Amino acid sequence: MSFLVLLLAVWIEKFSALRQRIQRDGPWLRELTKLEASPRMSNRPWLVLVLLVLLPVVVLALLLVVLQSVAYGWLGLPVHVLVLIYSLGRGDVLAALGPFRDAWRRGDNEAASLVAERDMGVLAEDGTQLLEDVQRYLLWQAYQSFFAVIFWYFLLGPVAALSYRLLALAVIHSKNPAVVERAAQLHHAFDWVPVRLLAASFALVGNFVAVGRVMLHELLNWNISAAELVTKTGQAASEIPAPVIGADGIANLDSLWELLLRSALVWYAGFALWTLLV
Repeated sequence: MSFLVLLLAVWIEKFSALRQRIQRDGPWLRELTKLEASPRMSNRPWLVLVLLVLLPVVVLALLLVVLQSVAYGWLGLPVHVLVLIYSLGRGDVLAALGPFRDAWRRGDNEAASLVAERDMGVLAEDGTQLLEDVQRYLLWQAYQSFFAVIFWYFLLGPVAALSYRLLALAVIHSKNPAVVERAAQLHHAFDWVPVRLLAASFALVGNFVAVGRVMLHELLNWNISAAELVTKTGQAASEIPAPVIGADGIANLDSLWELLLRSALVWYAGFALWTLLV
């Protein structure tokens, strides 16, 4: 059923607006704010994460156990789809890149800088650094929004996918540094395997030798962040040249997006093969 859910999630995301209606974080964020404002919780970051991450996934797991015993488990299918869609990243990467692409193509550095800050939260001191940061944004958002989520869903089901997203929300929205630190540690652990599998996918569909050079030093490096590793390997696989203003710079972004699409096809082919063999 996992592979079917992955196909349905992609179809729903591409051809309907259901994702925007499902991804409502308001109630969860209000609970986060309420707990962090409580004097009893201010110095207990692990308890905050237990209540906001562990408790929801335990409830989800119990619900799935109940549904598994009814109608051969098919009643769990809509729950799997809804949870997977909720667990995908927030926003639309391509839509966020649109205004930047237009400004960069016509050589308007000032407009490109403004829309990059507005739409992507990217700040840079000069045009060269700006394009590099946008490339980093594209690779990281694609990874954490899609690849990491589908990896954990396929491996351990909706419970793991939901855990990944709730930890990411805690890292982004928490105002308590201790909660952010603990959530980031757990999120980093979640990222360790899938980001390396994505790097291997980059090697298969891109420049194998260049990615191999990067992974030779970073494969077992626990301290490197997932964002840094996916950026290094993605740029190496696509053989991205030095950033330039104009259409050539946009071509670099197109190369990275094509790399991500080819990698997604590799992952889905691997999931399909595993489903057939197991």
